[in-house]
Amino acid sequence: MLGIKQEALAFELGDDWNQKKISLLEQKETVESDILAQVAQILKVPTEAIENFDEEQAVNIISNTFTSNDTSTLNAINVQPTFNPLDKMVELYERMLQQQREMIEKLERLIEK
Repeated sequence: MLGIKQEALAFELGDDWNQKKISLLEQKETVESDILAQVAQILKVPTEAIENFDEEQAVNIISNTFTSNDTSTLNAINVQPTFNPLDKMVELYERMLQQQREMIEKLERLIEK
């Protein structure tokens, strides 16, 4: 509903996460409180909003909002990403370079032995 893809959430959660793991997380009945807190922080919503989420109610609210003749509500919705995609690309590139340096160092140590 917030327009955040599973891949983006996985990226924000860290190296141990991927799209498939996020998909499995979404299907769980209960989520560990520390993971729930991280997800809520990334989504910029209170944990209670996730814990008490009611899909039918949310759809009704959104439907009523967008079918309303009052366009001031529509103008108040911000659909721009909360992060700069270019910054994320640079961050990913820097992380890849660091991993490559570490791999080269390990290989050099192995060669020396």
